[in-house]
Amino acid sequence: MALPVVVDAEYLKEVDKARRDLRALIANRNCAPLMLRLAWHDAGTYDAKTKTGGPNGSIRNEEEYSHGANNGLKKAIDFCQEVKAKYPKITYADLFQLAGVVAVEVTGGPTIDFVPGRRDSKVSPNEGRLPDAKKGVPHLRD
Repeated sequence: MALPVVVDAEYLKEVDKARRDLRALIANRNCAPLMLRLAWHDAGTYDAKTKTGGPNGSIRNEEEYSHGANNGLKKAIDFCQEVKAKYPKITYADLFQLAGVVAVEVTGGPTIDFVPGRRDSKVSPNEGRLPDAKKGVPHLRD
């Protein structure tokens, strides 16, 4: 089990700086859709029954970013890595979700409050955990 994330004043300052850098990166590289997709694909693997998956940064693992549904997301992970290198205290889990929040803002959406504190996981879910639009509502409830 990963250690809890300590969200102190220093961590919050790094989150604010990372948010600023992500805003510039996303605007300059015109990659908002890709960053929003990264955030969704990291979070969308949550399984309520097993309490596994979810926004835990595991999509950075080759085992997971090489899943068919995650095709093309390595580029977004690499973009985020540039920010992570400057702000190493931030978890990947927080960084990927923050990138999604900033992507919405950069494209004219609302400012979204961001609550940090997600833990990173080195364990990736099995392929096929993302919801499949072709399977309908019952699939979402399983």
